[in-house]
Amino acid sequence: MKPGDRNRRSRAFCGGSSAKAGRQNDRLGVSSAASSSLPTEGQLLKMTISCGLYWRPMKLHRIMLLLLLLTLSALAQAPVDQTKIDQIVSSDMAAKLTPAVQIAIAKDGRIVYSKAFGIVDEENDLRATPQTLFRTGSIAKQLTAVAALTLVDSGKLKLDMPIQTYCPAFPLKQWTITTRELLSHTAGIRHYQGDEIESTKHYKFMADGMVIFENDPLLFEPGTAFNYSTYGYTVAGCVIEGAAHQPYFNYLHQHVLQPAGMEHTAVDDVYAIVPRRARGYQKENGIIENAGLMDSSYKIPGGGLDTTAEDLVRLGSALMNGKVLNRETAAEMWTPFQFHSSAFATSPAPNPSHYGLGWEIAESNGHKVPWHTGSQQGCNTAWALIPDEHFAVAVMTNMEGARPIDIVNQVLEAFAGVTTARPR
Repeated sequence: MKPGDRNRRSRAFCGGSSAKAGRQNDRLGVSSAASSSLPTEGQLLKMTISCGLYWRPMKLHRIMLLLLLLTLSALAQAPVDQTKIDQIVSSDMAAKLTPAVQIAIAKDGRIVYSKAFGIVDEENDLRATPQTLFRTGSIAKQLTAVAALTLVDSGKLKLDMPIQTYCPAFPLKQWTITTRELLSHTAGIRHYQGDEIESTKHYKFMADGMVIFENDPLLFEPGTAFNYSTYGYTVAGCVIEGAAHQPYFNYLHQHVLQPAGMEHTAVDDVYAIVPRRARGYQKENGIIENAGLMDSSYKIPGGGLDTTAEDLVRLGSALMNGKVLNRETAAEMWTPFQFHSSAFATSPAPNPSHYGLGWEIAESNGHKVPWHTGSQQGCNTAWALIPDEHFAVAVMTNMEGARPIDIVNQVLEAFAGVTTARPR
């Protein structure tokens, strides 16, 4: 082998070419999606040889010692016990018969754990990877809330202005509705009725889905009570389009996904080819079956996206680091809504709400814990943040009723002794 060949081979593995390095990692069994994973002793030797160091046997022991010291240093700083996380996920999957679970954890802006378990396509025996896209369910609501608040930061949207300022297509009601009330589920807009959640009708434009509920009366005076409403987030998407003067997802992509480094998030379009999208399942009488049909085009801002656990913790890290929103705006987003009194309220709502702007808010062991779950045909998802620890965890599954919030809570408990509230 020529010296130049040795140098090129060394660079290909040791950082000179990221693509070649990734392929080399795959051959060694090191997940390219979990760059923080620590190599085994055997992998250290292969890494040393692959870097072209085998032709200098006198220095091999020094290289091995250096790599060992670096590994021990990384281990000492690891914020999570990776073996314990593996056990938490494996036990949960076995108990619930969950086909696939994807989990990512970030600390101080760095992904420190990312792994996928199980099967994302039972009929074709395709295994899950960290790049598999899962339906978000209601986790889409946090992305929509962040998008709306970026418009607040840029001065294009005022949270307390009537929504018709930005979304004139939504009819006027007996009371004024604001974007703040849409994002906090206090607008009085109803949730699903009957079999609406199983809708397979495709809407070309997102705002067209408002036809389902736009003529219904409000359930209460906005701001005086809480009523969880995915439809309210369809209206919030209309507000975003009006304030931004561009389609909802285009704005989301440019002002939330790209700044946060989210490269694997897409609209869950039933007609589009979405690479690496997971198949969804349900469990009936202990038997895994294909999930029911559903077209989410009527509720994209509230439950119509696909993403990965890694993308979610990237967003969480960006929010906690002030990259996507001003820190003051993020703090407002994670502050429970304060109801106001009304002469029309028969029983005043307890203050404050358990919900901020797009997020459930828990207080646990001295920490504020923003969190949320998502559930719809073929998925159940959950994630949580500990802002004062710069810690984020997200879990995606491809089965209804899998309750990944149980995994999230165990991870939070192991890391900081905190938990979220029980999901609705």
